[in-house]
Amino acid sequence: MDGPEFDFGDEQVVKSRRERMAATRAEALEQWRLFLPKIGRYAAVRNQVMVGHGNVSQLSPAVRCRLITEDELVADSLGRYRFASVEKWLQEVCWRRYWKGWLELRPGAWHDWRGRVEGWMEKEDAVSRRAEKVMAGRSGVAVMDGFARELVETGYLHNHARMWWASFWVHVERLPWELGAAFFFRHLLDADAASNTLSWRWVAGLQTPGKTYLVRRSNLEKCMDEIPDATGLERLEDGRIEAWQGHETADLTVMPVESGQGHEQVKGRRVGLWLHEEDLSVEFSAELAELKPVAVAAWWAELGGELLGASDLRRAHRARAMADAASRAAAHYGVEVAEGEVDDLAVGLVEWVRREKVEVLVAMRPCVGLLGDTVGRIEQAMKELGVEVLWQRRASDERLWPLAKRGFFPFWEKLSKDLRGARE
Repeated sequence: MDGPEFDFGDEQVVKSRRERMAATRAEALEQWRLFLPKIGRYAAVRNQVMVGHGNVSQLSPAVRCRLITEDELVADSLGRYRFASVEKWLQEVCWRRYWKGWLELRPGAWHDWRGRVEGWMEKEDAVSRRAEKVMAGRSGVAVMDGFARELVETGYLHNHARMWWASFWVHVERLPWELGAAFFFRHLLDADAASNTLSWRWVAGLQTPGKTYLVRRSNLEKCMDEIPDATGLERLEDGRIEAWQGHETADLTVMPVESGQGHEQVKGRRVGLWLHEEDLSVEFSAELAELKPVAVAAWWAELGGELLGASDLRRAHRARAMADAASRAAAHYGVEVAEGEVDDLAVGLVEWVRREKVEVLVAMRPCVGLLGDTVGRIEQAMKELGVEVLWQRRASDERLWPLAKRGFFPFWEKLSKDLRGARE
């Protein structure tokens, strides 16, 4: 068998990996159609890090921006299999929803992380220099350096490799977890504020106090087809690594989840629909499918600055996904769609609203994260114009997110009762 996925000697291999990342709804549905027959054995093989990553769906970039939704994956899975035979697969699909709910309830974790990362922009010291070296794939541990290059070249890593690399960064290299999370956030096509930030907190031992995730050489050797270069592996020997002991700095006060506002009262008024990268299949949602907008805008802007801004690969994936959503929205709503990148979302929306004489702006409410941080400016800009803003939420999000008050498995216990009843 060829070496593991991080061997980039062949540019065609890299190109093929990029092309396998669905960036349109049609591509996502086809990728899902091909993977659905495999989910019955998912639990047995999901941890194996192999060439091509054929044991996992690689749908996460499409799910992140909802070219295909978690609800669709769950419904199709239970339409074909008994709950018990695909429970592990369903859990993995629902982890993203759990993380979303947890962060919506505790936005302080996001704001603390963002502030601490931005603080590093001012620094030029031994820690930041070592961080740059490890991110560039020059740590001296060949397998970890390969994963760093794979991430940058393809925008993707197997989940097991993500945990190994994050643990290596935190517990072996002793580098700030916040900077490692920023590296993933820039490059992973599927990175959102919740899944990325909270997964890194978990590896570092903050998300579940007293529990850390330690990378072990024996686990790599068990779960990888082959490790072609053992250079530096002695640093990962079982029992050698001492867990980093961090302390909580975030305000984790539980806040209420903002509800959708409905749009029944918009009848007879000029409605503008804003499509954004967090939900790109709104025409299939119960909340917005029947909306009658006079105009649609599919705007996006580069947010986050130098440390949190998207890589070129991630920007290209987002641009394709947004263009696909704009095309589908134009066909569904029967109106012209203004689309593309703008320098400032609030300014772009103001200009568009004025041009189209919009009286009510409707959109899915952005989640806690970079886009969510723009909500206040957008609302203020619309208020100054006399334009009402109606944020929407998918019903399943409103139902499930408040359940994320504790750990995943209490969340899963509540959710799985409904899922079992759907198939058993």
